[in-house]
Amino acid sequence: MQADDQTASPEGGLAVPPGGSAGGTAEQGGRPPVPSYRALFAIPRMGRILLGMVIARIGGSMLGVAIVLFALGRFGSPALAGIVTFASVAPGLFMAPVIGALLDRHGRTRLIIAGQTAGALLLLAIAALAITGLLNEWLLVALTGLVGMTGPLASLGLRTLFPIIVPRHLWERANAIDSNGYVVATLVGPPAAGFLAQVAGGPVTLGLIALLYGASAAVLFGAPDPRTAVASTGSLVRDAWQGLSYTLRNPTLRGLGVSLAVLNLGWGVVTIVVPVLLLGQLGQGEGMVGIVFAVGGVTGGIGALIAGRWRVMGHERRILVIAMAGMAASTVFLLLSPTLPVVVAVMALTGFLNGPLDVAMFTLRQRRTDQAWMGRAFAVSMSMNFMGYPFGAAIGGAIVVQGVAAAFGLAIAFTTAGAVLGALMLPPDEGARVSGR
Repeated sequence: MQADDQTASPEGGLAVPPGGSAGGTAEQGGRPPVPSYRALFAIPRMGRILLGMVIARIGGSMLGVAIVLFALGRFGSPALAGIVTFASVAPGLFMAPVIGALLDRHGRTRLIIAGQTAGALLLLAIAALAITGLLNEWLLVALTGLVGMTGPLASLGLRTLFPIIVPRHLWERANAIDSNGYVVATLVGPPAAGFLAQVAGGPVTLGLIALLYGASAAVLFGAPDPRTAVASTGSLVRDAWQGLSYTLRNPTLRGLGVSLAVLNLGWGVVTIVVPVLLLGQLGQGEGMVGIVFAVGGVTGGIGALIAGRWRVMGHERRILVIAMAGMAASTVFLLLSPTLPVVVAVMALTGFLNGPLDVAMFTLRQRRTDQAWMGRAFAVSMSMNFMGYPFGAAIGGAIVVQGVAAAFGLAIAFTTAGAVLGALMLPPDEGARVSGR
């Protein structure tokens, strides 16, 4: 059996049933359509959706760096920087089951627009309070936490929209573009945030990020919001609980959640320790912090585009485990030689490995999730995957005061554990079973 056969998988079914609509693979004359990036961009209004996605992700990528630099520059506390980073992500992750239920029940595009608008207003409030001198540490944490609750409406909404409007035979191409949306954001966002923070200051930087959030909402206004089959009980709370139960019972989604959560504990540590290392021990400016993170965006784009041309379906587990193991190995060099060239090289290699990891993860999750559960299952799965990041950031902010070496050692341990858990928990590849391995 080929990995992409239109048959139900043992992990909870395909995202679209055989002969289905948006996600199905229609055949013409007995021959499957040829996948291509040109065919992907020919989908009506796909350009508008992708433009809104890129603008939103650039804003989010800028915020990830800007909020760390803002906390370090204004309050001079690595521990606070870790707490603020935690607050910018964790609330949305904890609310993911409810957000997923809302996406399934009320459509995606309108909620993406609402989330981006609310995030823009909250960032403007932080900037205004900072300018007037009324902002203190805990008010910053509280408002950043509210921003963190709005973010998943865009990230989850866009992620669940793609497999609904994109035909199944184009999923790998769409997943490569999806991954590259983050790559473009990483390439543009961190350098822009670092440069603006250094030249114009933190409040102005946050204000410009708010404008990007508003622009993405404006671009997405009028984008398609397709209706899908929904397995709903009529109760938002019950729907959210069932989405959590569905995800935890699904071996693939559960394996992804645990392994990537642990992997992202390591990445959360790195995102705090690298700025502290560059600004403190290496005497670099805030602009260099953005450049270093952008390097990973460039190589990540290359890795994702290459992976998008592979036959990923049926081989996702192998790709995921190899990529995670490579990330763990590369992080060792940060411990051995924490110098600027090594930091740049490690970020480049980590970014490159993240490209295939993303494409494999997106494809596997789409194949193993029933369409009626996509909003909730994707929301819970994505939140589980990323849950380690805010905790890792908080841990990194606390432990880096003991030394950069201790923090990098912990990051290596987390990343290695993520790779091991992926190998143990993810179900075997279909390609491996077919070949008898």
